Amino acid sequence: MIRVTACTNQKGGVGKTTTVVNLAAYLALSGTSTLVIDLDPQGNATSGLGVDRRSVARSVYDALIDRVPLGEAVVRTSIPGLDLVPASISLSGAEVELVPLPARERRLSASLGGLGGRYDRVLIDCPPSLGLLTLNALTAADGVLIPIQTEYYALEGLSQLVNTIRIVRESLNPRLEIDGVVLTMYDGRTRLSAQVAAEVRRHLDGTVYETVVPRSVRLSEAPSHGLPIALYDPASRGALAYGQLAMEVAARD
Repeated sequence: MIRVTACTNQKGGVGKTTTVVNLAAYLALSGTSTLVIDLDPQGNATSGLGVDRRSVARSVYDALIDRVPLGEAVVRTSIPGLDLVPASISLSGAEVELVPLPARERRLSASLGGLGGRYDRVLIDCPPSLGLLTLNALTAADGVLIPIQTEYYALEGLSQLVNTIRIVRESLNPRLEIDGVVLTMYDGRTRLSAQVAAEVRRHLDGTVYETVVPRSVRLSEAPSHGLPIALYDPASRGALAYGQLAMEVAARD
């Protein structure tokens, strides 16, 4: 049974795309057939997996706006078992273009239905906002993965996101749940990171993964090479963390 997870946080710079790309890579390497859908107009998941969004023939935009079958937009990545539906430059106008369309919140969900049993897991990289693109992801998803950086104001806006998830569950997608919260950008040298991690665990008891992703230069470098950390530097601290997170995510299914 395919499992669809939307990775979202309306705050930017929390490690959302880094988490999608690297978690997907390790899930695929463990034998889980995985698809990443890049729903962020910035296209960072697309470039982070080594695909030039300017050169793609089809993208998630075509599936959302023109009802092109999602399978026609799938491209392979450098990781066996990991495919990508890329973002394109045209996705930046999709929020406005979706407004007058029928069933505008369910366009992605309808597209996913055409994939059949091709994948075990789908990860959706959402934009850093709670607009129509993110709403499409939440309506299509079984669960939500929320990255939270262990820095000041980490919990700012989280109540709004949790409230949005509740509204979507009540009005559009009753199966939606919070899969888990992952703490990112952890700096063990600072008291602040430890304090924020403790505060997040206190507020979100039971949903926070044990794995904590450290702040890592190697994690920051990998996207510029179009590679997930599993290929760029598999021995780095960031790689080990995402490998552990993948095992945790799989164990919760």
